[in-house]
Amino acid sequence: MPKIETTPEMVRNVYETTRKRLDVIRGRSNRPLTLAEKVLFGHLADPENEKLERGKAYIMLRPDRVAMQDATAQMAMLQFMLSGRDETAVPSTIHCDHLIRARSGAKEDVARAIEENREVYDFLESSAARYGLGFWKPGAGIIHQTVLENYAFPGGMMIGTDSHTPNAGGLGMVAVGVGGADAVDVMAGFPWEVLQPKLIGIKLTGKLNGWAAPKDVILKLLDILTVKGGTNAIVEYFGPGTASISATGKATITNMGAELGATCSIFPYDGRMKTYLEGTRRGEIAKLADANTDLLTADPEVLEAPERFYDQVIEIDLDSLEPHLVGPHTPDLAHPVSRMATDVKTNGYPDNVTAALIGSCTNSSYEDISRAADVAKQALEHGAKPKTTFWVSPGSEQIEATIERDGQMKILTDLGAVVLGNACGPCIGQWERHDIEPGTPNSIVTSFNRNFRKRNDGSPETRAFIGSPEIVVAYALSGKLSFNPLTDELEGADGARFKLQPPKPAPEIPPSGFVFKTEGYVAPPADRSGVEIRVTPDSERLQLLTPFPAWDGADFENLPVLVKAKGKCTTDHISQAGPWLRYRGHLDNISDNLLLGAVNAWTAEPGTGIDVETGETMPIPKLARSYKERGIRWVVIGDENYGEGSSREHAAMEPRHLGGAAVIARSFARIHETNLKKQGMLPLTFADPADYDTIRADDRISIRGLGEMAPGKPLTVVVHHADGSEESFAVNHSLNAEQIEWFKAGSALNVLRKQGA
Repeated sequence: MPKIETTPEMVRNVYETTRKRLDVIRGRSNRPLTLAEKVLFGHLADPENEKLERGKAYIMLRPDRVAMQDATAQMAMLQFMLSGRDETAVPSTIHCDHLIRARSGAKEDVARAIEENREVYDFLESSAARYGLGFWKPGAGIIHQTVLENYAFPGGMMIGTDSHTPNAGGLGMVAVGVGGADAVDVMAGFPWEVLQPKLIGIKLTGKLNGWAAPKDVILKLLDILTVKGGTNAIVEYFGPGTASISATGKATITNMGAELGATCSIFPYDGRMKTYLEGTRRGEIAKLADANTDLLTADPEVLEAPERFYDQVIEIDLDSLEPHLVGPHTPDLAHPVSRMATDVKTNGYPDNVTAALIGSCTNSSYEDISRAADVAKQALEHGAKPKTTFWVSPGSEQIEATIERDGQMKILTDLGAVVLGNACGPCIGQWERHDIEPGTPNSIVTSFNRNFRKRNDGSPETRAFIGSPEIVVAYALSGKLSFNPLTDELEGADGARFKLQPPKPAPEIPPSGFVFKTEGYVAPPADRSGVEIRVTPDSERLQLLTPFPAWDGADFENLPVLVKAKGKCTTDHISQAGPWLRYRGHLDNISDNLLLGAVNAWTAEPGTGIDVETGETMPIPKLARSYKERGIRWVVIGDENYGEGSSREHAAMEPRHLGGAAVIARSFARIHETNLKKQGMLPLTFADPADYDTIRADDRISIRGLGEMAPGKPLTVVVHHADGSEESFAVNHSLNAEQIEWFKAGSALNVLRKQGA
C-alpha cells in the first residue's frame, strides 16, 4: 500500500524520475522548457513515444497523488468499487468539508453535520480504510487548505475531484481538478489522459502594496481573460513580482485560476515556498527542492523571451494594482473599488450589503486572516461595528488553533463575527440563511471564488461580489457597496469620522509557528482484510452503481431536445448543490435536480421543458424520466462554455442515467466535456455556432456517422422539423481513439473494468 503522507523519499523519487523523463524530452525537442512543461513532461507515462502538440494531442500522465472532497468522493469511491482493484495505486485522501451546513457556528454546525450525514461519513471512512486512503473527518479542514499544509510539494502532480484543486499550484504543483472517473483511473493504476494544455504566461512585475492583495491579481486576470480565456491552458506565472507573494498568496491566485477555465495554474519555486514548507514541518522537502531548482523553474531562455515559448503573454504591474470586487453572478465582471460607487448607480446593484463572509479554500491562510483582523482592529479602536452580518470560515484545524492562540480570532469575534466550521459552507451553497427572505434583491461580499446566481444562499436575487478578506471586512463596516475603502471615511462610536488604513504586512508563517493539529486525520489500518463497507439497499443517500449499457451500434435517430440552454449554463445549473448535496452518493435521487437551473430558450420558467409528443410543459427531470420510461433517448442543446464551473461529474452522470445521448453546444468547459466523455455521452460542438439558432422546441434530432466515428472527423446532425422540413449541419467532437472506445463500451469505467479483468 502506498504511503499517504508526502515523504522526502517520495519527493526524491519524483525528482529523479522527472529528470530522466526530461532528458528524453530534451533529446526529442532540443529546446528550452517552461516550468509547466517540465512538470507535465516529467510525469509522462511514455516520454519516448507520446505525441506532443499543445491544444491538439492527448497525453498520458502519471500523477503522484489524488485528493477528493466528501461530496464528490462518494461517487468516485462507488465507481472505484466497480474497478475490481484492492487498493489505490497512488497516495489518495478523502476530506469531509462539503456537507457541513453553516448556521449557528463551528461547534453546533459540525455536530449537526455528523449526525445528519453519519451514513455518508461512515461509508467514506470505511471505504477509505478498505482501499488504503487517508481520511480527514468533518471539521478537520477544507480539502485545498489541508493539501497545501500537508501534501503539496514543488514539481509534483496531483488530480483532485474538485475544481479548485489548482490551489496547490501555489506550492509549484501541476494540480488539476477532474471528475471522479479520472480519479478512479489513477487510483486504479492507469495513466491519466488529458489534452496537452496550451500555455499562458503571466509576467508579474513590481510588488503589492497598500490594500492590494494576491486576490486582486487573479481578479484582474479574470477581467482580462474572462471565464473562458484559460480553457485547455495552464496559466504559468513568472517574473520578478512572483517572489513578492507568499506561498499561500500564490495559492489564492492559482485556486481561482479555475474561474478562468484553466487546466491549472503554477508558480515557480522560490524562497517564499521554502519558507512555507519549513514552517509546515517539511524542511527536508525544501532541501530537496533547493537541490532541484532547475526542475522547478522555467529555463532562463524562456524568461528572456517569453513570447517565443508561451501561446499568450500578459503582464500585470503589481505596483499599480488596485483592489477589486468582481460580480455579480460571474467572477469576470470586475470593478476596481474606486469605481464601485459609479457601477452601483449605473447597474442598479442593491447598495446595502446584507452579509460579509471571509475565509474559504481561497482565502483562509494565516496571512489572510491576519490582514483581515488588522482592519477589524482598527474598527474596534474607534468603537465601530459591522453594518451587516459577518461570517468567518477558517480553512483548517491548524489555522483555527493558531489564530485562536495569536489573538486574531478574538479580534474578529469582538467585531461580531460568527466563526463557522473548517468547511466550505456558504461558498458552495451550504448556508442556512435566515436574515433575508428568499427572492429579496440584496448584495453580499465574500472572499470566496464563485458567485454564480444562487451559488451562496440559493436565492436568485442575491448579488454576490468577491474580493480579498481585508476588503470584505471594510465593506462589512461600511454596509455599502458604494463605499471606497481607499478614500471614504467611517463613523466611530463617538460620532467622529475616521479612515481605514491599509492593513499592515502580515507574516505568512506565525512568529511562534503553527499550532499543528491532526486530530481529524484517520490513517488506513495496516490490516484491511476485515473492513466492511455497508450500503443499505433502502438508503436515500447512497446507492451502489450498475454499469451503463454499451452503445448499440446504431446512429441516434429522431431524438427530442430535452432543453435548449440559453446563456450561461454552469454545472450549478445542471446539478445544483446546496440541499442536493445530501444525494451526491445516490445517482437516482440526485437526478431529480437535473438542469433545474437551466434557462430553456422555449419556456418561461427555468428548469422546465416541453414534451415533444404531448406539448406539455413540465420540470426537466420529470420530462427526462418520462422519456426514459417511454424508451426515448434525448439530447441537450447548449450555448457557449456549457458546463462552466465545478468539477462535479453528477452533471454528466445524471443526464446519462436519465437517457441522455448527447450534448450539442457552441462550446464546452474542459472538465465537463471530459466528464461527459467518461460517462459515455457525446459532447459535440456546432461547426457553425449559428446552427444553434436553427433548433426549435418541437424538433427531432438525428446524429449520423457514429459507426465511422474517428478522431477529428465531424459527425452529421439532421434536424427534423415538425412541419416535415429538414436541415443538416456538421458537428465536431474532440474524442480521441481511446475516448471513442469509452463511448462504444458505454463509459470509461466499463473499459477500465474490462482491462482490469
